[in-house]
Amino acid sequence: MNDIKALIRELVAGNRILANEGVVDAWGHISVRNPDNPNHYFLSRSRSPELVEPDDIMEFDLENKPIKDDGRPIYIERPIHGAIYAARPDVTSVVHNHCPEILPFAITNVPMRPAVHNARRLGEKLDIWDIAKKFGDTDLLVTTNDQGHDLAKTLAHGKAVIMRGHGCAVTGKHIPDAVQCSLSIKNNANAILSGLKLGPIQYLSPGEINRPQGGQDSLRGHDRSWEYLCRRAGVSL
Repeated sequence: MNDIKALIRELVAGNRILANEGVVDAWGHISVRNPDNPNHYFLSRSRSPELVEPDDIMEFDLENKPIKDDGRPIYIERPIHGAIYAARPDVTSVVHNHCPEILPFAITNVPMRPAVHNARRLGEKLDIWDIAKKFGDTDLLVTTNDQGHDLAKTLAHGKAVIMRGHGCAVTGKHIPDAVQCSLSIKNNANAILSGLKLGPIQYLSPGEINRPQGGQDSLRGHDRSWEYLCRRAGVSL
């Protein structure tokens, strides 16, 4: 139980950091798989990420039904989370956001490719999922399990997927990984958009992208980046 409480505190920290860093605003959410039951996950009730507290965290199954339905409002785009967990046993945390820097890549055919060193984790490019290809005209929100499973198919084994006209979904090995990957996508997008004002972008080579990660990647919960992000967001480790 103490481990679950610590995990929930880390999930709250993830919400606060994503809001503080401008990845999410009133919208967007982050979840984490229940380590005691991989067929369940934790996600806040419907609340702006900057305001999330431990008591807001609820538990859901992979059909995105609350384990304890106490009548509180819940995020309608839960299927993003449950479908990815169902398709990807290796994923422990999922972020969904509408980060403004990412949106240009969600409304054009320009692929998101890593151009800066900390975006190597994204792989050679992020695929784009277009809800209209299977579901026609919608409000672009992922509100059904069928839509969530279709999104997860496009994600496949990738680190993240761009959602056409909407935003993106990001996966992580743990909460800090999902949060920092979300920030890497934002920073990479910003660098590309700024760089295009000066000239063509020199993207990372396949060799640079696929080179093994350095030791810092293994320092879960103790690396200076996570400590820095927590301090900036005013949350304790």
